[in-house]
Amino acid sequence: MKAYPTKDIRNVGIVGHGGTGKTQLVSSLLHTAGMTPRWGKVAEGTAVTDWDEEEIARKISLQTGLAYAEWPCTLCGGGNVKINFIDLPGYGTFINETKASLIAADAALITVDAHVGAQVTTEKVWDFCTEYDIPRAFVLTWMDRELASFERSMESLEQTFGRNVVPLQLPIGSERGFRGVIDLVGMKAHMYTPGGDGKPKIEPIPQALEDDAKQAHEKLVEMVAEGDDELMEEFFREGTIPIADLIPGVRKAIVAEKIFPVLMVSSAQNVGTASLLTFLADVFPHPDEHAQEGFKDPGGKGDRVERKYDDGQPLSLFVFKTLADPFAGRINYFKVKSGVLKNDATLSDFTRNSQERFQHIQLVQGKQLTEVGELHAGDIGAIAKLKEVYTGDTLGDKAAPLFYKPAQIPEPSITFAVEPKTRADEDKIGVGIHKIMEEDCALKFSRDPQTKEFLLAGSGQQHIEVVVAKLHKRYHVDLTLKPPKVPYRETIRGKADAEGKHKKQSGGHGQFGVCRVKFEPVERGKGIEFVDDVFGGAIPRNWIPSVEKGIRDTAIRGFLAGFPMTDFRATLYDGKYHDVDSSDMAFQIAGSLAFKEAMKQARPALLEPIMHVEVYAPDQYSGDLMGDLSSRRGRISGSEVRGHNVIIKALVPLSEMLSYATDLTAKTQARATYSMEYSHYDYVPNELADKVIASHKPHAEHLVEEEA
Repeated sequence: MKAYPTKDIRNVGIVGHGGTGKTQLVSSLLHTAGMTPRWGKVAEGTAVTDWDEEEIARKISLQTGLAYAEWPCTLCGGGNVKINFIDLPGYGTFINETKASLIAADAALITVDAHVGAQVTTEKVWDFCTEYDIPRAFVLTWMDRELASFERSMESLEQTFGRNVVPLQLPIGSERGFRGVIDLVGMKAHMYTPGGDGKPKIEPIPQALEDDAKQAHEKLVEMVAEGDDELMEEFFREGTIPIADLIPGVRKAIVAEKIFPVLMVSSAQNVGTASLLTFLADVFPHPDEHAQEGFKDPGGKGDRVERKYDDGQPLSLFVFKTLADPFAGRINYFKVKSGVLKNDATLSDFTRNSQERFQHIQLVQGKQLTEVGELHAGDIGAIAKLKEVYTGDTLGDKAAPLFYKPAQIPEPSITFAVEPKTRADEDKIGVGIHKIMEEDCALKFSRDPQTKEFLLAGSGQQHIEVVVAKLHKRYHVDLTLKPPKVPYRETIRGKADAEGKHKKQSGGHGQFGVCRVKFEPVERGKGIEFVDDVFGGAIPRNWIPSVEKGIRDTAIRGFLAGFPMTDFRATLYDGKYHDVDSSDMAFQIAGSLAFKEAMKQARPALLEPIMHVEVYAPDQYSGDLMGDLSSRRGRISGSEVRGHNVIIKALVPLSEMLSYATDLTAKTQARATYSMEYSHYDYVPNELADKVIASHKPHAEHLVEEEA
């Protein structure tokens, strides 16, 4: 495989709603391009980019898949270009993976089921493309299936995304009779043999479709001319635009995001695939047409640095995905952002302030890695067994440091407690989960300081189930999932003034410490504030931190039901000490006693996490879904209509959302998705608080007895 220059590289993100055939499309395109000896099929578990055993078993994409094809570019003199495919998940639970890796694309191909039209994730990935400012096109998939409709799909896309969505092709035949496409630029028919090699015969447009093709061609010409003054003048002068000018005009309009073309295929029958490859090679932008910027400081902060995709620029690359392979070790997928990367190059990791040697640079074709001598600016590759490189790192020439901004991934929306089945599993759980966390930025792992339980947080129940399955298959760790825990907190509503006195005499040195502390609530989210207001040496300076430690340690164990206490100010203003008997421990105990005494009069209350919830659903379900959220003690904060879909925004207690994923699937026939992020803590209603306290207090008292 030769090294391609920047202008001959196309980095295409394949995105869309789950079930629209992204992975099958990539396998069919690779087969048509002659890149694979056999035609990969998702149904048979042989798709090129779904090679993980969990993906094969579930028949859905769970992580980023890479592949590449070589295909002639008619606008480049007939020479080949390299098309890098970035196959990304479409199900809502794994959409964070899509956002994290789409950052490496220079254009996006959005798959749309020709039977269904625009769906919830279609809008989400459109928003990602807008955020990253990358051109995009739609491809209607499953055109050979029953009830597939070009007209209905176009209506859905135009209503959802506007009039700039314009067909670049018309179908020849429908449903099982789908046999080819009409190219509305060249005004020719591309006829395919279903189940064949994907190569078309170029023929005149069938007479029955000539009028439709002419009308669609005129609409395309008008849309292209709208965004270009020179073409507009030519259009008014000639009444049309010659094909010689229309082809580059279409390309210019797509790159400038003035139009969003629609193409169509049957991946299962290999119809339309060669025409789609030609479109990607001829029309989609090369990397240098996609603006990029770096920063002088990590995390996308500080002064901006312009850096072109140019071989003559200092070398820099960005790691957009990490895989934790149990056999090959850590594998990093990266995009060369500038310069030329050659084997055996030593680069600086600007993110981690370390040095890495790049031996055995590789190209990725699904799970197959092929070594290559060099990669030019804009190309995508992989490297195994680097020491400390992870997703989001920027590496390059140490003489020209800069940082590329990684994708912003939302916090996990659901947490499960996981219990190792055996002692051996408990010993291995940390290593296994941290390996998976290297490749999954949306996963969090921790241990509850109160219950000592292991907590696994992710984007949804299916996400957590996949992680548990990977732990079993890759690292032989068996876990039991337990119901999600709600991280309640405790606080105070009123003020209190309390004395903590610890006095003990048992021969020899005794223990003595007295502190007087005022407690009062503070603004939500402030945590615990400790104020030293002692005058005149009532308590020596070296023991004041001991009082604070005693208060904080006791607050962690709570007062009502064993949940951590938060959002209060403790002001130490007086106390007593003894020259001989006072000690660090004595004042820690005194601080603890003052806290417990104050809680009896400070009106302690229970807090619960409130989540910002966004539900994406067909608008026909909006009324029922709003009512359901209200029944969960949710407060609807707004809604937004997009085409046939609606986005409902609400603030809902986490305790009411634990079963929401399952309920939402049932209520909408799996046509809706939702996202959930932490918003703030608020008081639990009294009648519910009593139930929570009653169910948790025995456990809290048991923990206190154990500590004692």
